[in-house]
Amino acid sequence: MTEPRARRARAALRLAGPAAGVVVLGACSRRAPSTLDPHGSAAARINGVWWLMLALAVAVFAVVGGLLLVGAFRRPRGEGDETAGGRDGPTDTTWILAGGVIIPTVILLVLAVDTVRTTRALRAAAHAGVEHVEVVGNDWWWEVRYPREGVLTANEVHIPLGRPIEIGLTTKDVIHSFWVPQLAGKLDTIPGQRNVLRFKATRTGTYRGECLQYCGLQHANMGFLVVVQSPADFATWAADNAQPPPTPSDPLVAEGEQVFTNQPCAGCHTIRGTSATGTRGPDLTHFGSRLAIGANAVPNTAANLGAWVSNSQDVKPGNLMPPIPLSGEELRAVVAYLEGQR
Repeated sequence: MTEPRARRARAALRLAGPAAGVVVLGACSRRAPSTLDPHGSAAARINGVWWLMLALAVAVFAVVGGLLLVGAFRRPRGEGDETAGGRDGPTDTTWILAGGVIIPTVILLVLAVDTVRTTRALRAAAHAGVEHVEVVGNDWWWEVRYPREGVLTANEVHIPLGRPIEIGLTTKDVIHSFWVPQLAGKLDTIPGQRNVLRFKATRTGTYRGECLQYCGLQHANMGFLVVVQSPADFATWAADNAQPPPTPSDPLVAEGEQVFTNQPCAGCHTIRGTSATGTRGPDLTHFGSRLAIGANAVPNTAANLGAWVSNSQDVKPGNLMPPIPLSGEELRAVVAYLEGQR
């Protein structure tokens, strides 16, 4: 191989290497919930569009890469190679029309048709058996309401397996974006507008969701969980959460209720059945049964809860909850009280 041809071959391989690396690295990442592991009807449809796009992109890459290699190894044409009547093979105009106009148009039309069909399917409303959930974005947490069951909670969405789900999305402040990669696509919450996300979960489990629209200081920690349960387990959860918690019988827990309702906590949070009726922060009724604290900032453990109550700024800097000055005994009582909200 002559030196010019070798240089052209090396240049072609350098172009192919980075693109192949991007594909490999993207396929190997398992740190976050993956749209390529769908457990919901909407996510499965979106996944299908993604695989079609990848297949077409790989085909184009293979053809273009092959042409680059052919060009790199092809013998340079000499002056005597062209005859008076022209040269053999496709002309430059043919290559331009085929590779630059016809083939890209066909590829884009295929993607357009599949995308439109998928979008129509995602927007189609179910006619029966729909579970309605209302989710409101706040800085930086999610209010979750079940109108039919009379349940109000926060940062945790429970849904039944196999039933059509319609989540109404609104916001109390700025634009947020509700996204559960393994269940459905993302949808923005826009001031003054109610958007609806529709899907059906196909496997039980707990799925991580997040805000995908920058909304301020704690945008990165505005997470939530979606818990997919069997229909029977969901009905039990909804019935339990529709009722106020029982009156505390343990002296420490009763002391915690007294401290909670006498402190500024009661001005921002509601616990049904008590004098705490604040609406600025999340409803804490049945808080002890939730899996996480602070919009999925940390797991719901006694140690994390104690750190959050005493000074949540150490856990989630910039959130709107001020430090609560409590003695050690008062803090222990409040933690016991909130952990007992089940």
